[in-house]
Amino acid sequence: MTDGQGRLIDKADENRFEQDFKSDGGEGQVWADYAVRGDTRMILHVEADQVLRGSGAAGRFMQALAEHARESGMKLFPQCSYAVAWHKRHPDYDDVLA
Repeated sequence: MTDGQGRLIDKADENRFEQDFKSDGGEGQVWADYAVRGDTRMILHVEADQVLRGSGAAGRFMQALAEHARESGMKLFPQCSYAVAWHKRHPDYDDVLA
């Protein structure tokens, strides 16, 4: 179970979104590498530190990323299988898809 989460950070110079989490197993990070195409971020890879796997942190990260995209007017184009599957399960965020 995830106890806490940090703020989503866009490390634009590294083409990477990151977010810190605390879980019963410890502290770790979830991140997504992306490519830029205008106002669209192509989500190439999503990964969670081993300590966070199974805690729901990656799903919470994807929700934070989708909300960030919605607030900033950014579009997301999921390419990695996890991001594609998450968006299929959350059609309420279809408005952020490119």
